[in-house]
Amino acid sequence: MFRSGNKQYHHQKQLQPHSFVHNGSNSSTTKVSGNEDIDHHSLIARKEAATGTIPVPTDHAKSKGFCATVQRQLVDAEPILAELEQTFMISKEKMNEIIARFVEEMKNGLDHENATLAMIPTFVSGRPTGTETGRYLALDLGGTNLRVCEVKLKGAGNFEIQQQKYKVSPELKAGEMRDLCDFIADCVDSFIAEKEGSIDDEPLQLGFTFSFPVFQTSINRGLLKQWTKGYACKNAVDKDVVVSLQDAFLRKNVPVNIAALVNDTVGTLMALSYGKPETAMGVIFGTGTNACYYEKITNITKWQGGKTAFEDMVVNTEWGAFDNERKVLPVTIYDRKLDRESINPRFQIFEKMISGMYLGEITRNCILNLIDRQVLFDGNSSQEFNEQYAFETAYMSLIEVDKTAGLEETQHVLEEVLNIPQTSLQDRQIVQTICRLVGHRAARLSACGLAAVLQVSGALHEGCTIGIDGSLYEHYPGFDSNMMQALVELFGSDIENKVVFSLARDGSGLGAAIVAMIAHKAAQHSSDL
Repeated sequence: MFRSGNKQYHHQKQLQPHSFVHNGSNSSTTKVSGNEDIDHHSLIARKEAATGTIPVPTDHAKSKGFCATVQRQLVDAEPILAELEQTFMISKEKMNEIIARFVEEMKNGLDHENATLAMIPTFVSGRPTGTETGRYLALDLGGTNLRVCEVKLKGAGNFEIQQQKYKVSPELKAGEMRDLCDFIADCVDSFIAEKEGSIDDEPLQLGFTFSFPVFQTSINRGLLKQWTKGYACKNAVDKDVVVSLQDAFLRKNVPVNIAALVNDTVGTLMALSYGKPETAMGVIFGTGTNACYYEKITNITKWQGGKTAFEDMVVNTEWGAFDNERKVLPVTIYDRKLDRESINPRFQIFEKMISGMYLGEITRNCILNLIDRQVLFDGNSSQEFNEQYAFETAYMSLIEVDKTAGLEETQHVLEEVLNIPQTSLQDRQIVQTICRLVGHRAARLSACGLAAVLQVSGALHEGCTIGIDGSLYEHYPGFDSNMMQALVELFGSDIENKVVFSLARDGSGLGAAIVAMIAHKAAQHSSDL
């Protein structure tokens, strides 16, 4: 606890960590406790109660002087802390406003094309039973790395995955689409070659997890609508990504058939459903963000694909584009700066406010503003810190959980990694506040998206498991707890008994393989008729 004049600021109590219960399908379930007594207006405090206050020298006279200095600093910082809290905090009323708009945009997307939320029918209907078996390839493209997997489905919700990751260079992300596809084909060829003797003579069926907005015309056909997540390959938009990649496989004699085009959220949903049939939603909170869920086909009024074998179909919301018009989202000057300098300004504003690729940059923009105002670091920055995206979201995670008395871990990031000339304890406290506020806002905005999907799908009353994948969800401190706390504020404590967050490990690989299996069997069945 820190004292400032007559005010007392208590840091938000330490949030409960994940409690993982492993099952045979290599997935992990998190039952988040929403009983945390969290005062969301206390986030301007600096330290965990368990670490005590700032160390005070043993000499009584020195102690008095030291405390007086700290008190004076906090009085000076108080307006800044209040300003930061006002900028980033989201009230229950604001969350309800955002959810109402979210529901409206979802219904628009189900009704017609060219809505802000695309609400794309994925052609994936039916749910895995966990009894399926077979061997398939999965390809996962959508962030920093390309991942190639061999997946063995063993039934009873069990599986094995062998995988290899390949880094996608910035040059490939911004170059020609043909070059990117050739790179992918070479990686798959290398992966198969390293597993000599384990591949059948028949072409391997592959599920392609392509984590970008696609207008899907069949289970293995789709036109790229736009690039996101830092990709901007030329000659790709409005073209079929499966045709482009399959052409690269054919040119390079790679024995692979792309059986299914799968969004990463669909892969997450299907992967967890393999062992948990009650899973009704798949969500990604990682480099980017998106969500999908089961929707009754009768509610997809724009659907023109004819009759299906099942009454439900997975819908890909592409919720990163929510409120591109900026009607309800609390966009700050720091968000606007990030958006202006991004490769896709005025697009994906929701994603830019909550996903791992951008949170560090929002924080950096905020810190730079305070540097320019002579509030932080005596007005000094560094060449490293001035570089766009230099302040990584991973640094935020480290700083958020820094419990050292002098915030030495925060000092290391700022001074040793980012070469800020010198930082005071108060500087580091303010930086920690910014990290916590930006991360906390992201979790509450994410909860708004979950709440909207729960309402539209009907799962809010029935209850469900939400499969979640992504580094932000898995590693960012308190992200899951803050999301659940927001849902508790919105719907009451009973929501904890109805909605369970479940970490879907290897979701994109396993899920894509499951969809490839379903698609291949469907194609064989059709050819036999």
